[in-house]
Amino acid sequence: MRKRAEGIVDAVVKALTRDPAPVTATPAAETVSGPDDLDAFQEFVMTQGWGDGLPVLPATRPRVARILGRRRADEVVATLAPRQGIATLETIAANAALAGAGPEHLPVIVAALRALAEPRFNLFAIQTTTHPCTPLVIVNGPIARRLGISGGPNALGNGSRSNAVIGRAVRLVLQNVGGAKPGSTDRATQGHPGKFSYCVAENEEASPWEPLSAERGFGRDESTVTVCGSEGPHNVNDHGSSAPEALLRALVGTAATTGSNNIYLGGEPLVILGPEHAQTIAAAGWSKSDFKRAFWEGARVPLAAFSAENVERFAVIDPARFRDKPPNTWIHVAKTPDDVMVVVAGGPGKHSAIVPTFGDTRSVTVPIAE
Repeated sequence: MRKRAEGIVDAVVKALTRDPAPVTATPAAETVSGPDDLDAFQEFVMTQGWGDGLPVLPATRPRVARILGRRRADEVVATLAPRQGIATLETIAANAALAGAGPEHLPVIVAALRALAEPRFNLFAIQTTTHPCTPLVIVNGPIARRLGISGGPNALGNGSRSNAVIGRAVRLVLQNVGGAKPGSTDRATQGHPGKFSYCVAENEEASPWEPLSAERGFGRDESTVTVCGSEGPHNVNDHGSSAPEALLRALVGTAATTGSNNIYLGGEPLVILGPEHAQTIAAAGWSKSDFKRAFWEGARVPLAAFSAENVERFAVIDPARFRDKPPNTWIHVAKTPDDVMVVVAGGPGKHSAIVPTFGDTRSVTVPIAE
């Protein structure tokens, strides 16, 4: 280790003691020639490291220009970790073209990338962790209805072009501009299918409560994007419970596990309530805040359920909750009830979903500039 360190110490000292060269201009997009044959083009894209494994469409200059419209190609939207890549509108449009998106989808994609670049989201960790998390894009407001972003039946699955291309375009930008290359800088041990595309609209019409955007200070006539660093959805099947107290047993039982990042890193676990489950809870007079508190109180694990080695590790990470605590101490899935995120999505059927998050991240909600 000493031998290796001696070889780089001068460069490290130089980097820490000199101002970096100022960025005087944004990098211009480069034109690259590829094969005209679509099958050959798929192989070419993967060889270049630009694809995600699914078929892509060529990002030709006319297609990119059509997506951009009258927008300035060199406008900088965000700087994306871990590569600190500069995402201009042109580079975003090029990746949107690869994903099959159209000009109508670009405002949502751009807003999501602005949100992901917010420091509190902790994009560097999300992009490079071994945890199977990826940004989930949640859309609220009129634009979701206008673009047909699904928040109804099979909302987290296949069947909606807008859901598919928006989530996929965001992922391709994070890979090609941010530099999260699977198996290299993206160190996910297993990952999950949402790393192809992960986008949903809240089913505001079926929700008995205010939507997530209104909860965060936006008007119902405003379109917003919320991003959170999320695992895949964990299904909650409860066709029998007719009261919120009974339904909570299934919800908290799915959320409170010793293997959850939220248990020891905190963060904001997401509860996606199906409309029928949401109505069951609201019909008893519960507000969303009431549900959050009851969920938080129930979603907990006794310290005795963890291995001694993990308790020792967690005591270093979060000493206030884990250090020198008796075995009967309850460890909650979030640090406070307000940290629990709740949205309503899905169609008919008594199913909901628990979506654990990376933990060391905060969700970010921003308006969509149409």
